[in-house]
Amino acid sequence: MKYDSQDRARVLGTYITETGATVRAAAKVFGVSKSTVHKDVTERLLKEDPALCRSVKTVLERNKSERHIRGGLATRKKYKGI
Repeated sequence: MKYDSQDRARVLGTYITETGATVRAAAKVFGVSKSTVHKDVTERLLKEDPALCRSVKTVLERNKSERHIRGGLATRKKYKGI
């Protein structure tokens, strides 16, 4: 589905907040690049809906703090042959 940049920013922000998705996961679901998702939820969303932007920022910070764990699990899974 096609959105203009403001609508896309709001839809992406809502999706990330509701699901706790990473930037990469949201990009895959909506068929856009990671750069586009990041720009939409940090810059465009700040102008459109500051409250939603703060909620998204909280989720993104949590994802960033957990990424070393996800990376370790992925490596473990890779070498275990699962």
